[in-house]
Amino acid sequence: MPKLEELLALALRRARKGDWHGAHEIVQQHEGEPRADWIHAVLHRVEGDLGNARYWYRRCGRALPKDESAEAEFARIAEALNAKRRRAAARARGSAE
Repeated sequence: MPKLEELLALALRRARKGDWHGAHEIVQQHEGEPRADWIHAVLHRVEGDLGNARYWYRRCGRALPKDESAEAEFARIAEALNAKRRRAAARARGSAE
């Protein structure tokens, strides 16, 4: 089974390619996980459903961005996911020594 970070990265790739349904399906399976909720928020923002987007931003402890494009926000999410993967890999290397 893929790790959560891999599934969320897949959701981001789908969203960036315009596959909102595929991205939405993944994040809905992980409701309550802040990064999934963050992606969920951006998906609703892109769809123009700002009320629902605000709900998901609140769930992940963030605010609806005023001056950031959805693509820039997707890039920030991707960087957050990558940073978590890098930290996990570094920990694994440290414990293997």
